[in-house]
Amino acid sequence: MSSKLRLFTKRFFIYSNVIVVFIFILSCLVPYLNPQTWWFISFFGLAFPFLLLLVIFFLLGWLMILKPRLALISFVALLVGIKSIAVFFAFHNPRAFNYDKEPGTLRVVSWNVARFIELKRNTNRGSETRLKMFELLKQQNADVLCLQEFHTSTNPEYYNNIEKIQKELGYPFYYFSFDEDGDNHYYSSIIFSRYPIVDSGRIRYPRPTLPDVLLHADIKVNKDTLRFYTTHLQSLQFGKSDYRSIEKIKAAEDSLLPSSRSILSKLKRGISNRSIQADIVNEVIGNSPHPVLVCADLNDVPNSYTYFTVKGDMQDAFLKKGTGIGRTFSGLSPTLRIDFIFADNDIKIKQFRRVTKKYSDHYMLVADVELKK
Repeated sequence: MSSKLRLFTKRFFIYSNVIVVFIFILSCLVPYLNPQTWWFISFFGLAFPFLLLLVIFFLLGWLMILKPRLALISFVALLVGIKSIAVFFAFHNPRAFNYDKEPGTLRVVSWNVARFIELKRNTNRGSETRLKMFELLKQQNADVLCLQEFHTSTNPEYYNNIEKIQKELGYPFYYFSFDEDGDNHYYSSIIFSRYPIVDSGRIRYPRPTLPDVLLHADIKVNKDTLRFYTTHLQSLQFGKSDYRSIEKIKAAEDSLLPSSRSILSKLKRGISNRSIQADIVNEVIGNSPHPVLVCADLNDVPNSYTYFTVKGDMQDAFLKKGTGIGRTFSGLSPTLRIDFIFADNDIKIKQFRRVTKKYSDHYMLVADVELKK
């Protein structure tokens, strides 16, 4: 290899490393910049896992060819991004989930059930999936269920899912906002409990966000009262055509600009509106008179303004007891952890697991918790 070619190659990799590091650092700034103003930087947050891999690639590459001074470029970037890395990975040895609850332990389930797949009574394959979902809930033997994208109906031609969970799964207490989803149809988040609900309430998010709600239920567990919140923040509202466009872009079967325009517009709207909702959640949780648990489909990744704002100083159950990346959404990318269980520091997280059955497009989360004495 000629000296000119070696020089060109070296400069190319140095400049590429600097560019990757610059974008990586921008992605690490995303949690601290309000998307209503800095929405375009929020896009880099979605690319964080892949940027992290590139930074590590350059670090190892420079070390392998004995260029430690150049490796410092990536090493410093990793130090700058340590907080973002810390919420992306959970560094615990995998442990089997103990289904036998310890005395004094409360088991919590959070799951986006995608309307239980089927709405209308029928005998087709979709209904089999619905029944499997109920059986999976039953197997967890949870004390509290927080379900997002929950649908029920008082129309006899459709499923009354509240009645089924109360009678067949054994949850006598619940709080539901009964948001209308057509004639005698209701759709929202819901909290079921085997312990008495002594108080409850809801806050509806303002326009321009979608009319989702933040629910709370104060649950009396023996002598203690815990406040459970559940919510579903604004989704990207991708339709089938959007998912087809994404697959075409991945396969380089379509030109980037026409296919991306609608997708980018929905990403921008979703990121901006979720920041409004996240600010509301943060303020409301901060005023709770009781220890708090939050079960949420945030529709946003850990390296985001939404996650950092909602989580605040609370514990992330996955980071406390989980392993790896902890994907919770089965579509698009294997890096999407968008569903969470958060707990006050007064609460001890005993164990955690993801149930990776693909009945819904989200995975179920299960956590055993205990109020610290």
